[in-house]
Amino acid sequence: MKRALLIGSFNKARSLAVSLIKKGYAVTAINNNYRDCLILAEIDSLNVINGDGSIPFVLEEANATEADIAVALTQRDDDNLLICELCKKKFRVKKTVALVNDPKKTEFFYKMGIDSVVCAVNAITNIIEQQAFLDGIAALIPIGEARVSIAEVPITESAPVAGKRLKEINLPKEVIIGCILRGEKSMIPRGDTRILAGDMLVLISSDKQEMAAIKELTGRI
Repeated sequence: MKRALLIGSFNKARSLAVSLIKKGYAVTAINNNYRDCLILAEIDSLNVINGDGSIPFVLEEANATEADIAVALTQRDDDNLLICELCKKKFRVKKTVALVNDPKKTEFFYKMGIDSVVCAVNAITNIIEQQAFLDGIAALIPIGEARVSIAEVPITESAPVAGKRLKEINLPKEVIIGCILRGEKSMIPRGDTRILAGDMLVLISSDKQEMAAIKELTGRI
């Protein structure tokens, strides 16, 4: 069973915890607000610790050494960097994710060894710049009538789509590949874009089509 550690925030941690637990993760949430902890503790199977996640002994209490992924969700960018640095270097967490409010800090966070940096400002900017891409989503996915699922799909050398162009892949109707993460670069794919082994595909789909699309891309579910 994979283990996830969520540090800080209340609403984001609650939503993410519920999602990860449904996917089979063992999840621990750290929050320094006691009342928030009481509410979080009502979530089935969620382990909750009241404390400051930027302090090593609190991370130790949360068994950070056993976590596969640590997600820093506090409102302070500096705290999120510190938390991820502690998790990565002291507790050897395999993957760290930091929430960043200031888009200017994104590159610095990556240079400091953070595996994934999430910046709402950058995300919104990219969406605006890809208006045509947005129109495509609206046409393919009935956002007002069904849930939309966003998933990261790693492509291995044995994946049936490795080496193929996007237009050669038979994806379900309500599924699109919104972005390809290749190393430290990201790209919005077109029909002639070739998918390579090692790529991470950001899949946008209706929740009913997600599994079929993942099977088509990876050959397994």
